[in-house]
Amino acid sequence: MSKRSIALAVVALLALAALGYWVFGGNDDDSHIVLQGNVDLRQIELPFNDSERIAEVLVEEGSTVKAGQVLARLDTGRLLPRVAQAEARAAAQREVLRKLRNGARPEEVAQARAALAAAQAEAANATSQLQRLRSISDESKGRAISPQDLEAAIAAARMSEAQAESSRKALELTLAGPRQEEIDQAKAQLDAAEADLALLKRQLADADLLAPTDGVIRNRLMEPGELATPQRPVFAIAITTPKWVRAYLSEVELSRVALGAPARVTMDSAPNNPLEGKVGFISSTAEFTPKTVQTEELRTSLVYEIRVFVDDPEDRLRLGMPATVTITPAQQQANVRESGR
Repeated sequence: MSKRSIALAVVALLALAALGYWVFGGNDDDSHIVLQGNVDLRQIELPFNDSERIAEVLVEEGSTVKAGQVLARLDTGRLLPRVAQAEARAAAQREVLRKLRNGARPEEVAQARAALAAAQAEAANATSQLQRLRSISDESKGRAISPQDLEAAIAAARMSEAQAESSRKALELTLAGPRQEEIDQAKAQLDAAEADLALLKRQLADADLLAPTDGVIRNRLMEPGELATPQRPVFAIAITTPKWVRAYLSEVELSRVALGAPARVTMDSAPNNPLEGKVGFISSTAEFTPKTVQTEELRTSLVYEIRVFVDDPEDRLRLGMPATVTITPAQQQANVRESGR
């Protein structure tokens, strides 16, 4: 074989090796972005709304809870009598308002009419008595009736007329019913009583500490017999959905990653069983690399936080667990879409 043929063969082999490296090796680093991160999730510290002794704690650490599940209860021994008292006050005030709105009963109207009739009859009798005495006094020229008796008769007639007028006004008031201002006052007092009752019922409902969402009890911080306050959490709850892996991108990699980019999350305990996820957050501001990132060349670099949200139906990820994130860059996604067409 000539030297020229040998040279051409060597060049061809080198070209094939370069092409193979580009296809199988060199392009592997450019086709995916591999990051190291840690699993993160939201947590809730859950206290009671009121101050009272804890009667029961119903769940243990590590328990899975559902939204609305009762986790603990306060002692309601002193609250229940206050609720009953407030219910009685509201019921009494409700009857007062109903009485005012209904007005006078027919029997009360009849009683007022009878009182007026009696007062008018008394006034008529007193007037007749006065006229008779005046007639006798006039006929006897004041000798048969003393001035004192005449004055007493005049006073009795005036008093009877006044009593009749008072009975007439009382009948008018009975027929007119209560004033609107009295009804409004009674309504306001009823509203206040019902508001007090609603507050006590709210406190009674808050005696049951409910889980606000699905999650896992991370810490049980108080026990029965302890005094609960709004400032002292009883539980720390980890929200299991959503979960994400917090990782950091360099500025060079930032342009290659877009929101919604697909990603795979693998754990050291199960490297061959990855979880699917997608990029759900990219920070808009740079920060210095956290101390937890141990790569020397990145320790002083500026990076951007990202969050890869993961679908974890089997609850395999735990808070703080290290995980490897493999992200498909935006350019490769575009190439895949073009090839699919």
